[in-house]
Amino acid sequence: MSVEAMPVSARLVARRRSTELTLIVMAAAIVGVAYTLASLGANAEIPARLGPFLALLLLLIGIAHIAVRKLARGADSTLLPLTVLLHGLGYVMITRLDSELAGLQSIWSLVAIAAFVATLLFVQRAGDLARYKWTLFFVGVGLLILPMVPGLGVNVNGARIWVNLGPVNFQPGEFAKLALAVFFAAYLAERRELISASTWKVGPFRLPELQYVAPILVAWGFAVMVMVGERDLGSSLLFFTLFVVMMWVATERASYLVLGFVLFGLAAFVSSRLFDHVQTRVDIWLDPWADEYGKGFQIVQALYGLADGGLVGTGLGRGSPDKVPEAQNDFIFAAIGEELGMIGATAVLMAYLLLIGAGLRIALRTDRTFEKLLAVGLTTIVGMQAFIIIGGVIKVVPLTGITLPFVSYGGSSLLSNYILLALLLRLSDSGARRLGELPDDPTPRERWAAWRLRRRDHGLPQTDDATDAYADVREVVS
Repeated sequence: MSVEAMPVSARLVARRRSTELTLIVMAAAIVGVAYTLASLGANAEIPARLGPFLALLLLLIGIAHIAVRKLARGADSTLLPLTVLLHGLGYVMITRLDSELAGLQSIWSLVAIAAFVATLLFVQRAGDLARYKWTLFFVGVGLLILPMVPGLGVNVNGARIWVNLGPVNFQPGEFAKLALAVFFAAYLAERRELISASTWKVGPFRLPELQYVAPILVAWGFAVMVMVGERDLGSSLLFFTLFVVMMWVATERASYLVLGFVLFGLAAFVSSRLFDHVQTRVDIWLDPWADEYGKGFQIVQALYGLADGGLVGTGLGRGSPDKVPEAQNDFIFAAIGEELGMIGATAVLMAYLLLIGAGLRIALRTDRTFEKLLAVGLTTIVGMQAFIIIGGVIKVVPLTGITLPFVSYGGSSLLSNYILLALLLRLSDSGARRLGELPDDPTPRERWAAWRLRRRDHGLPQTDDATDAYADVREVVS
């Protein structure tokens, strides 16, 4: 069938996936050229591993694209290409800094893509997640507590956020943020009207009844307290922002933003007085040159690297990003800024802005409260992580130990962010189906339920596609 002969919805879906494929090929080409230039700049020769690298790159993005084409046909066409670009550039910089870590990152990339496909496969309806809100709450709480369990938790650079299970080390908090984001979205969607109906006043603020917000306040407060106890204040700030933004979107009251800023200011002041490591980070933020060869060494070297990069950068493979300790983690943006210059760093920032814009567009296109809140929450996670770490590197905010999504080295971060990406694509696909951009066909789970329903009730039509039984089945499985 020619494109012109297709129905309008089929043409729209086909064009969306074709656009995605074109953008992915462009992103892959940029990454391939960057990988080659990085090797030429460092060794003046074409990398011997260029073939395997390109094969791995094409394999990963091919699997991801086919999964979206088959499992989320109506999804946004820009999310996956932007992710491929960020992930690819991050991998090039990690290879530039440490080839051994690059090998490990390759393995984690395979695992992350597998998790991405599995998420699209098992989360057939975004709304199904709301049914498991309390399960996900307890899962999230359990993951947050896990690093504090003796024998499991490991201290790294003063923060107890890692868990050691034999040969595998991971950060449970990376997955807890997804579980708690789903819980917040589901609970706020269920109690939105009750929370919005503020019935008592505290000063200039009108607040809802405590019984309606107590569970979510307890969940948020517990998460923040655990993070403070683990000395992972960057994640505490992330959870705090996630909570405030979702409350604001759910209630449509700007007073929650004002109250959030006030509470954050108080929490920051108290933390700087109670915790020495917080005060140290503030002091380094204000004047890193006061201890240039001690506690301020990383940030000073990062600033020197950004200055050396200038407008167009020193060139891939021609800078000295390895002078910054842990450049592959917290300071990978400084490495990008040094070798790609302000132009390259701005391109990375634009990629994150486009990701955030796509996430907010997904939220605007859906008419279901839970899906809208979840899209906003997941987008907030990506946006705040990028802001916190990039702002820390360029000295806009105090530096905290958060990874740059899809770019920094780290298996836990990469895995959780690809799951987040899959959820956003599922939300986008669900919105497109309700807008009539493609047929809202039954999922395999719904087809199975329809078949069982027909077997039980012979009065239902015996059709192969279960279309007539679809409405009844959706009520059964929801």
